[in-house]
Amino acid sequence: MRILVIEDEPKAGDYMRNGLTEAGYVVDVAVNGVDGLHLAQEFHYDLILLDVMMPEMDGWEVMKRLDKQLNTPVLFLTARGTLEDKLKGLELGADDYLVKPFSFAELLARIRVALRRGVQVKQAETLELADLQMDIPKRRVIRAGQRISLTNKEFNLLHLFMLHEGQVLSRSAIASRVWDMNFDSDTNVVDVAVRRLRQKIDDPYALKLIHTVHGVGYRCENES
Repeated sequence: MRILVIEDEPKAGDYMRNGLTEAGYVVDVAVNGVDGLHLAQEFHYDLILLDVMMPEMDGWEVMKRLDKQLNTPVLFLTARGTLEDKLKGLELGADDYLVKPFSFAELLARIRVALRRGVQVKQAETLELADLQMDIPKRRVIRAGQRISLTNKEFNLLHLFMLHEGQVLSRSAIASRVWDMNFDSDTNVVDVAVRRLRQKIDDPYALKLIHTVHGVGYRCENES
């Protein structure tokens, strides 16, 4: 497995490079967002560890550009630990958010979860619902013959919905499965993510597939 570390602190970068190499991973390190984005676009990585506060291009901007082109799992590693920052990172499409300082054992555990989830996605089959098709290995979504561009997180959210067609999924269940985290009941990260997905999957079409179950969560189903 090949990991890209985008971290502007040399000591932190060397620490992760050495530890991850000892754990059996192949590791590249970029010391700023511009170089990190270039490496991510030029080479294949199984996982990206991304700092937020960096010169030239911060982690938020790197994530925005990565998510439009790649489906590589991304873990934010940052000293910015407020709930607002965590939600921002996750809503941008990151798979996890780890606040510094953290133990290396926890980092390895988070990496294993993200990589395992990625392997499971690759092993899944093509899913269909009405005129919507999802090719999981190719991470391609087509509706009514038109290809739809989704971010990594939007794809994972739609994948969860289609795997559980017709079932009501609570907001807490969605947060746990898609983000691998538990959210406070008063946060709206799931609602925001579903709204963005609907804008691409449902809004342009007469037949709606994602339905709100008031007071509970959401259900994906062809009700025609």
